[in-house]
Amino acid sequence: MSNGVIKKVAGPLVIAEGMKDANMFDVVRVSKERLIGEIIEIHGELASVQVYEETSGLGPGEEVVSTGMPLSVELGPGLIGSIFDGIQRPLDDIMKISGNNLARGIEVASLKRDKVWEFVPCVKKGDTLSGGSVIGTVRETEIVTQKILVPPNVSGTVEEIKSGSFKVDEVVCVLSDGGVKHELTLMQKWPVRKGRPYKSKLSPDMPLITGQRVIDTLFPIAKGGVAAVPGPFGSGKTVVQHQLAKWAEADIVVYIGCGERGNEMTDVLNEFPELVDPKTGKSLMERTVLIANTSDMPVAAREASIYTGITIAEYFRDMGYSVALMADSTSRWAEALREMSGRLEEMPGEEGYPAYLGSRLAQFYERAGRVTGLNGEEGALSVIGAVSPPGGDISEPVSQATLRIVKVFWGLDSELAYKRHFPAINWLNSYSLYTDTVEGWFVKNVASDWMELRARLMLLLQEEAELDEIVKMVGMDALSPLDRMKLEAARSIREDYLHQNAFHETDTYTPPKKQYLMMKLILEYYDAATDAIEKGADVEALSAMAAREDIGRFKYLPTDDIDAGFERVRAEMKRQIDEIIARSDD
Repeated sequence: MSNGVIKKVAGPLVIAEGMKDANMFDVVRVSKERLIGEIIEIHGELASVQVYEETSGLGPGEEVVSTGMPLSVELGPGLIGSIFDGIQRPLDDIMKISGNNLARGIEVASLKRDKVWEFVPCVKKGDTLSGGSVIGTVRETEIVTQKILVPPNVSGTVEEIKSGSFKVDEVVCVLSDGGVKHELTLMQKWPVRKGRPYKSKLSPDMPLITGQRVIDTLFPIAKGGVAAVPGPFGSGKTVVQHQLAKWAEADIVVYIGCGERGNEMTDVLNEFPELVDPKTGKSLMERTVLIANTSDMPVAAREASIYTGITIAEYFRDMGYSVALMADSTSRWAEALREMSGRLEEMPGEEGYPAYLGSRLAQFYERAGRVTGLNGEEGALSVIGAVSPPGGDISEPVSQATLRIVKVFWGLDSELAYKRHFPAINWLNSYSLYTDTVEGWFVKNVASDWMELRARLMLLLQEEAELDEIVKMVGMDALSPLDRMKLEAARSIREDYLHQNAFHETDTYTPPKKQYLMMKLILEYYDAATDAIEKGADVEALSAMAAREDIGRFKYLPTDDIDAGFERVRAEMKRQIDEIIARSDD
């Protein structure tokens, strides 16, 4: 441990002298109030400390004590269903001690020390274990069984293994490694700025099915992939992330509110316990971890919050779970980075952000991935980061740095949001670089012509944009009947397919097979109508036919009725088109 004294205080930054034995990223305690901080710069005996609490009232001469340990999180039973602040302090336990307002210098264990967990061992005395091996399990919630892992940097032969009820800090296993004994408890600590190790990274060739049609069909994200959701205020970033948290094919959800308004996190806290997990019928909170560092909490802790969240997510990934991490929003995290950089008097980059903004973002996003863990289990960590560019202008530095890293861009559009078209993902400027890698999965598991139908959908939407320009200049009458039919088909794609009601019990989630049948219905209508026009049918009659409404209402059919419903709508559509052709012949 290294002791020093405060030389200067500048907001959340404290300059301490006499810290020659301290190391970068050591956690320190500042003043008699024992405020928690982290060393982020060292010059000789001077250390710059990022304090994660309010620093008003601090002055020169007060003591600064290094703990000699980097900022770490506690990983073990008790994580699921908890809400932590940016440095993993449990907000519910703090409230019991200090009321609704966070008291300074409060020290509370991240995982509850008084709670007892039932530990079931799965190794025996004499077994040889290495880092990442599973020594037993703890049933954390009705949904999640937590595997107790050997820390990555520990190995040895099992000398003692217990079973029964234990607290998280009680020894359940003793490993012997060449005379050195390692006592293992139900929990372990891991530094947040260091990614947890794994054996190998796997190709992102499986889609993360979300049930959101515009995402799964047009702009899919792979399991272990990274996506950005930029958009202006009110365009639905939070709703998109809530939908993904509820419906994405993930076993565990880690939701990080880094710097967003407190009422948004309050919404999450109020809604998630009431939301029913569609896979299990239990509360969604039974597989969720919340990290809340809202805009009125200390700015410095925002910067740590995304590392805290992704370390917890990696821990569950190491158990073989599929984890979805939502960061809302990385723009607020970048603002915290900018403020600390300014306090350190570093050379600013574009718009005052530090020059290393891009590399810090890359370090965060590259911790995502589908991997084979040290224990041979396959796990995935998918990261979806919301970006809040001022006024929706994605030419600003945070959006641009993010787009250089992520493989999926779901560009939210305020115009679509004003038209009440949700999800407001603009299909003309969004993209996914995973489309080709996940093609094989869709072809094998859904339909051989999935990619062909998807390509036709995209082509019709692009041609609609071009035809719209002509209509604006010279009017609808200037278009040929075939072009007018294209506009009708594109309108059906927009209104019947891409528009999705998050609050409708059936429409909120669409499985891949139903998405395929919906695409097929719209395109079969377009093909049949095009043929009919070439045979002399009236385009107005084809646009106004009653079967159009059946196509639009197909998305509200229950999943177990889609095959019969598809044949029913298809037959009726064919009958009505044949009638229109017959009338035109007369």
